[in-house]
Amino acid sequence: MRDNWQAEIEIEVPFHDLDPMEVVWHGNYVRYFERARHALLQGLDYDYPQMRDSGYAWPVIDMSVRYARPARFAQRLRVSARIVEWENRLRIRYEVRDAASGERLTKGETIQVAVEIANGEMCFVSPPILFEKLGVSL
Repeated sequence: MRDNWQAEIEIEVPFHDLDPMEVVWHGNYVRYFERARHALLQGLDYDYPQMRDSGYAWPVIDMSVRYARPARFAQRLRVSARIVEWENRLRIRYEVRDAASGERLTKGETIQVAVEIANGEMCFVSPPILFEKLGVSL
């Protein structure tokens, strides 16, 4: 996999992300994934404003999350995002790891599809602009 097809961010768990059990509430991992995906897409120069300007929206149509161990207040986390499929849809895999030990806490995946903004039609093949941004020949 190409280096520019992945990104990693580091975050510190804020207090407001905790649930009453004093662990990160499960829904907040989606935000962590989004932050890593944003870094990944920025690195490709195809973040949401560039997607819109190219004539495509890329909604998330499916998501899965697997929780292995909880994250806690003030814990430093490394969140990675990696493109694993791009021909017909954009499949991104995520891992959340403890920054100090490298232990995997959570993993997940999102699937996004291209939708032409002009007509609202879903594309069954990813548009050429994605291939261009990935540096892949059609």
